[in-house]
Amino acid sequence: MTFIHPEFIYFMLPPVLALFYFLLTQREQHLQFFSDEVLAKLRVHTNMMTLKARNGLFLLMFIMLILALAQPVIEDGKVKVQAKSADIMIALDISDSMLAEDLYPNRIEHAKKKIMTLLEEAKEERIGVMAFAKDTYLLSPLSFDHRAVRFLVKQTQPSHMTEKGTDFLQLLSSASQMLKEHEHKYLLILTDGGDESNFDEAIAFAKEQGIKVFILGIGTKNGAPIKLKDGGFVTYKGETVITHLNHDVSKLATETGGAYITSVIASGDIDAMLKEITSKTQKRALAEEEITRYIPLFYYPLSVAMFLLLIATSSMSRRKKVELPAMLAGAMLLFNSATADAALFDFQLLEEAKTSYDAGDYNQSAKLYGDYASRHRTNESYYNQANALYKEGKFENAAAMFEKIHTPNIELQAKALHNAGNAYAKQGSKEHYQKAVEAYEKALKIQEDAQTRENLEMVQERLKEQEEQKEKQEQKDKDKNKEKSKDKKEQDKEKSDKQEDSQDSDEKGEQKEKNEEESKEQKSDKKSQDKEGKEDKPEEKKSSSDKDEKEKEKIKEEKEQQAKSDKEKEKDEKPAEQGSAEHEPTMSDLEAKKWQQRLNEDAPGHVYKLQPIKDGPKRDENEKPW
Repeated sequence: MTFIHPEFIYFMLPPVLALFYFLLTQREQHLQFFSDEVLAKLRVHTNMMTLKARNGLFLLMFIMLILALAQPVIEDGKVKVQAKSADIMIALDISDSMLAEDLYPNRIEHAKKKIMTLLEEAKEERIGVMAFAKDTYLLSPLSFDHRAVRFLVKQTQPSHMTEKGTDFLQLLSSASQMLKEHEHKYLLILTDGGDESNFDEAIAFAKEQGIKVFILGIGTKNGAPIKLKDGGFVTYKGETVITHLNHDVSKLATETGGAYITSVIASGDIDAMLKEITSKTQKRALAEEEITRYIPLFYYPLSVAMFLLLIATSSMSRRKKVELPAMLAGAMLLFNSATADAALFDFQLLEEAKTSYDAGDYNQSAKLYGDYASRHRTNESYYNQANALYKEGKFENAAAMFEKIHTPNIELQAKALHNAGNAYAKQGSKEHYQKAVEAYEKALKIQEDAQTRENLEMVQERLKEQEEQKEKQEQKDKDKNKEKSKDKKEQDKEKSDKQEDSQDSDEKGEQKEKNEEESKEQKSDKKSQDKEGKEDKPEEKKSSSDKDEKEKEKIKEEKEQQAKSDKEKEKDEKPAEQGSAEHEPTMSDLEAKKWQQRLNEDAPGHVYKLQPIKDGPKRDENEKPW
């Protein structure tokens, strides 16, 4: 194995080694103030790669990059390379007839454009250019520098020549001199053919010198006048000269072994001419060189360098405490990578999580993102885990995870709040809608977004609908309770009215019965007094009569008072009952209580069945209860 550019190793490798020597051997500043025992107690041990190990990986990476720049190769034999060319000489007709304007802008400018196209197409050929009229002029010798040839052709004008006319024999002689060292001579002429009709002499000379002539006819069959500088036209014997494309010049091409093609506006004529030249010419070997062929190996150290960069910049955890120096540890990672645990690399974990997410396995994706988040606790990991939970349908967990994100990254924070609002809105309750509104408003304060604004308005509208439905339901329940209370009051009032009616009727019946009993007792007392009075003396009769009169007056007063009290009671009764109870006698409070007690014991409803009182006075069966 060899290096094509070993100078990269000589000039770049020593500075890199010196730089990393100081980085790897430099003592950390805090080690200058604390002993190893104190640092061992204060240091927080993590599974992250140490700074020295990371620097060791960077050193190996730079070494591999330098080796790749030096281009290591393996020799794979030698190859002979020859440079060949047809060596074509181009002749441009610059006679006055080429000023005719039957081709835009005129024939000579049209011919120069064709030469430019030929130079672009024939990049591997050596090309020279001559200009000819009556005499021949060399513009450029044979050269691979097509750019210089193109410049010289652009600057060629017919006004630069002092002689007029077209001489093909002189052109062939000059071309033969220019190509005298060539066994095979090739000449491409761009011309309108001039005025000659006999080209036998030129054909014979071309065959003698071994020149193959290729002609590109410039002009049209109808022809055009030759315009002068003063704006006039060339005349002959008082008539304007019309110059046409002379097709007789084709004999010069075909009889010398070349080809004749009439020019067109497009580039098809040049393509056809190049095919004719390639098929009828033999390329000359200009140089021969032996080249060593190599198999490149630069991509091997380059791929190793990229792999080391990936490891050094990732948060790779260590399963075991590595006591080896940093460079040796990096070398073991490099050459024993087949036995490394793939789970150590976080980028693989993230790749698996993303693959599961794209495949629709949101449960597995959320689990993988959760594992990564538990280790690194980054906002991006929480965001990815929350997205997976949201897709899985666990909106409550997703909303809590989105709310957990607090980052100075404005775009990420706004997206997290937007997604939190979506997760709350998906749950559908009034409380969750309110939380969704708060999340959307926070997101809009951070960054204005049309979708967030639309979601906010939609959630607010749903909240409003819920409030209206709640108010309607409350009003409905309230009206329903009012109707129930109203019906209950009417039922209670009706029941109380019936009870009062029954109590009043019972009280009146007891009062009447008492009055009748008192009147019977008074009558019996009167009869007994009358009987006794008949046996007494006259003085006693007088006194008894006075006594009776006083008792009558007393009874009369009691009746009047009773009647007054009955009238006052009747005022409180309903009008429908006044007529039936106007002249009924009242009963005493004692009788009323007795009747009330009997009614409560024996009559559970509004219809009362009166039972005779045990051990009470016998009454007339035809007598009314009241």
